[in-house]
Amino acid sequence: MYKVRTYNQISSKGLDRFPRDSYEIASEFAQPDAFMLRSHKLHGEEIPNSLVAVARAGAGVNNIPVADYSAQGVVVFNTPGANANAVKELVAASLLLGSRDIIGGINYAQSLTSMTDAGEMSKLLEKEKKRFAGNELQGKTLGVVGLGAIGANVANMALELGMEVIGYDPAISVEAAWQLSSNIGKMDNLQSLLARADYVTLHVPAIDATRHMINAETLRCFKPDAKLLNFAREEIVDTAALVAALENKQLGGYIADFPTPDLLGRDDVILTPHIGASTQEAEENCAIMAADQLMEFLENGNIKNSVNFPPTAMARSAGYRITFSNNNVPKVLGNVLSILADSDNNVIDLVNKSRNDIAYNIIDVEQQPSAEIIAAIAAVDGVIRLRVLN
Repeated sequence: MYKVRTYNQISSKGLDRFPRDSYEIASEFAQPDAFMLRSHKLHGEEIPNSLVAVARAGAGVNNIPVADYSAQGVVVFNTPGANANAVKELVAASLLLGSRDIIGGINYAQSLTSMTDAGEMSKLLEKEKKRFAGNELQGKTLGVVGLGAIGANVANMALELGMEVIGYDPAISVEAAWQLSSNIGKMDNLQSLLARADYVTLHVPAIDATRHMINAETLRCFKPDAKLLNFAREEIVDTAALVAALENKQLGGYIADFPTPDLLGRDDVILTPHIGASTQEAEENCAIMAADQLMEFLENGNIKNSVNFPPTAMARSAGYRITFSNNNVPKVLGNVLSILADSDNNVIDLVNKSRNDIAYNIIDVEQQPSAEIIAAIAAVDGVIRLRVLN
């Protein structure tokens, strides 16, 4: 029986994926096999010896100390793309809000509570509507920084709005590239994209390389009337430099999902309360993907959408399955195979993958390995975590 400890409120659509005859789901387990969470911060929390996997129902994993989990051979999953449509739709709304003073017009109309004559109100609105005029998106250039699942969706959506779209992503995956329209221009560097775009939208993860990617230097590359959208992570933008750029008219406006006190009350800033992925559908999609990935790993050892382990999959065959992670150094796999050979246990199939300092292996063997063989494999220098799957 697998035990999954949940944090936060996980959508029932995801939790219902777990068969109750082989899974126990609860918010408290002394020795869980897996964690499933959304925004709960795991920093500083003890890692149970029984834990083999963590699944975050969302894209970012900055609430998880990934390096600590990697050191103990714990696979950390996320759910890229599950909330992409929700974020894309909010970006679409934000582009429209940024191109025309829709919010100002709404607030003005709602302020006319003292007027009782509909005819007079109509005349006044006709006179004042020019105050809220803006520009159309069609024909304008959108720069998309980060072309993963969300960035690709946003880029393709903007093409449908009649915008010219340019993108920059030095780490784009083959899978993400296939999702992009051939009409999207690929830029060689960030500065070139910023100089060309009327609107710039950020869709990169919050890592050391992207922290304050938008700073005093890069802000000088923007067109003076350009609008910057941030529905990725707060840390990507240097807020102090952003405010200075707005004050100096180096930037036309900022639209973001991450309010901070120094951004409030500005006419050139539109803020939403971190609602990018807060739709019922997105939460359900994330929970379903997280649950499916956990089950596939717990039951079969296969890995998809891990942030610290390589993608690894091998179809189940007859026999018994061994999986193990190890430091990505020579001879570890060879030593394990020698132990199996010395015990006359034939290898039916195997796959070996690596990612940075971690290697991961799936081995199907003909005979059930004895406790002595498992102990010998676990004792091989470099092996981090070993599992035998029924």
